[in-house]
Amino acid sequence: MRVDLVDPPAYSLPYDHALAVALAGLGVDVRLVTSRFAYGSAPAPEGYVREELFYRHAVGAAGSRLRALSKRVEHPFDVLRYSRAAGRRAEVRHFQWLTVPRLDLRTLPRGPNVLTIHEPLKRDRRPFPASAFRAVEAIVVHTDDARQRVIADHGLESDRVHVIRHGVLTGDPARADGQLPPELPQTDLPVVLCFGLIRPYKGVETLLRSWRGIADAELWIVGRPMIDLASLRREAPPNVRILGRFVTPAEEAALFARADLVVLPYRRSERFGFSGVLATALGCGKAIVLSEVSGLDEVAAIGAARGVAPGDVDALHAALADLLADASERDRLAVAAAEAAATVYSWDAAARATLSLYRGLARG
Repeated sequence: MRVDLVDPPAYSLPYDHALAVALAGLGVDVRLVTSRFAYGSAPAPEGYVREELFYRHAVGAAGSRLRALSKRVEHPFDVLRYSRAAGRRAEVRHFQWLTVPRLDLRTLPRGPNVLTIHEPLKRDRRPFPASAFRAVEAIVVHTDDARQRVIADHGLESDRVHVIRHGVLTGDPARADGQLPPELPQTDLPVVLCFGLIRPYKGVETLLRSWRGIADAELWIVGRPMIDLASLRREAPPNVRILGRFVTPAEEAALFARADLVVLPYRRSERFGFSGVLATALGCGKAIVLSEVSGLDEVAAIGAARGVAPGDVDALHAALADLLADASERDRLAVAAAEAAATVYSWDAAARATLSLYRGLARG
């Protein structure tokens, strides 16, 4: 079977790569159609082909307004070019992201088409009606909660929306021996890691308030900032390190290898029920504390993480303090995370479910 995985903006390249590798391992002829990854080197394809057909003329630094604008101008031409040529190659096209959803849904090639909805297609506006998805035969989400929300928001038939769990992200194990970011100290104290893009909904302010009174440990908040960090730094006690930049894959691997505990203190989720940071923490077999927001609570429900109510400073403080004081409980959670990574959230399970979906669509 010939399949195109399509991610024009390369928003989820680690996910795309892992899914492509797993599908190729099942004998699928996979082409990943995407754009140049602007934040470092892309993982080398393993058993699949990657073609960077989108935004070849984009200019400007990664994350800049200029780059965003140039991509937006180029986007409709790239989409039309891909749509006109896609039918000659792929039996199924699986779109990971729609950069301009209203336009893209109207210009998809003739099916079968699959769309993974990683996050709401429209925020703070009326959701697209079911008629907007007429060119999409199947929709994939990662949690049961996300499935219910997608069906309700868009009025879709329930048999068109499929739950396929997000596989874990482990990166390149060889990179775990890399150096930590030089801005962070060498320490023998336990390290709690809060990782990923620093956005308002991530609950970093809640985390800082919950950290008050915790000594004999380090809290590392690491990621590219999407908010002003000045106020956070003013509030942070001496045992909190805030590193506001995009880190390299080697640095990321070293951070997760060093962390004794990973925390996701989200107030809510802009994603439909999962998180790349959570997928990485599971893949690295780490003890995890997370807010029980949509979908993430399913990880806590199977015992692979400690869950707390979102925004509850006292509950988060208690969970962190308890686990920092109890190495054996951290070890138990780490074992449970590794077990979940090898079963429920394995890429083999995700790829087999995805291939079954493709085959059903191809038969028609």
